Amino acid sequence: MKDSCLDGIRVLDMSRILAGPWAGQLLADLGAEVIKIERPGRGDDTRGWGPPFLPTGEAAYFHSCNRGKRSVAVDIGSARGQALIRDLAAQSDVLLENFKAGGLARYGLDYDSLRAVNSGLIYCSITGFGQTGPYRERAGYDLLIQAMGGLMSVTGQPDEAPGGGPLKVGVALTDVFTGMYASTAVLAALRRRDRTGEGEHIDLSLLDVQVATLANQAMNYLVSGNVPGRLGNSHPNIVPYQAFPAADGHLVLAVGNDDQFRRFCDVVGLETLAEHPDYATNAQRVANRDALIARIEERLRARDRAEWLEALQAVGVPCGPINDVGEVFADPQVQARGMQREYPRPDGTSVPGVANPIHFQGTSVGEVDAAPSLGQDTDTVLGGLLGLTSEDLRSLREDGAIG
Repeated sequence: MKDSCLDGIRVLDMSRILAGPWAGQLLADLGAEVIKIERPGRGDDTRGWGPPFLPTGEAAYFHSCNRGKRSVAVDIGSARGQALIRDLAAQSDVLLENFKAGGLARYGLDYDSLRAVNSGLIYCSITGFGQTGPYRERAGYDLLIQAMGGLMSVTGQPDEAPGGGPLKVGVALTDVFTGMYASTAVLAALRRRDRTGEGEHIDLSLLDVQVATLANQAMNYLVSGNVPGRLGNSHPNIVPYQAFPAADGHLVLAVGNDDQFRRFCDVVGLETLAEHPDYATNAQRVANRDALIARIEERLRARDRAEWLEALQAVGVPCGPINDVGEVFADPQVQARGMQREYPRPDGTSVPGVANPIHFQGTSVGEVDAAPSLGQDTDTVLGGLLGLTSEDLRSLREDGAIG
């Protein structure tokens, strides 16, 4: 049986929605014990973000980012609930939270307060704008951050084109990237704690992450001073690298170097372009983008998509169809890699889901259960970790401190 990378690491996940839960799910996939703290009677907001809903009532959205966790329903607004969180934090390695900056201080659950009971705690705070700066008290949501962080300014067709204007990405990628940065930061802090014994407070901002993940677009601006615009499906630095219409549908070309361009030209009957001074190198192709794209579009419209894909793939030109989500999961490569799987539930049923994409040779990843029902593990966790008796749990439940 394969080991899990994070066996023995306990994570207290006090986050909601997507960015924090995504980090917690990744840590769970890697073998950590992740205890999700939820509000009694309501839970994570995404439990209700549907349709679609599972037969058990939870939204599919919730299950996209909470597998492998244990749900404990605690009211942190009550003194007894706060005491439970402190006791759990004292026995945890990591705490994830995405309350507003300083929001947990009023409950005595901020980093300084919890460090007093666990000096080795890795405390990761995820906010829209960070713990410092003029926007620190603002709430941040993915759409807002895609707009403020520049992503929407480079996504979509140019203003003058049909359907032009800024667009958000079709997945909440700022949240997802923030969750991935958070899990990376947690792992780095755990490694440091191995050496020093010291905990850490991680300050992670959605806006910072969005700015960082502008990647080449940010560097294009910083080097040239030119503000990038929207190019639709085109690439600012590579040509041809976009969607093209064939006779019966669209395909994508991703020609990344001059050798690939020459092979492409041979296949589509544009051999003279490969040596033409306007197109022989990528820099020249970018400079003469419009004229080249018009020539390519004219040629590709002459044959069906499948014919072009077969011919181009045969000579190593990167290309592919534009799949809808159903076609993605029907793709033989996606199936061969096991990217769709079933996650078990305690009642013997299962929930369909997407596999973790990490593959280790000697380590298990993603061998976890489906996302939990609200409060599913409250008694087990509080009894097992904190030694609470059935009478203790009954009293806490009567007081509304737990659900």
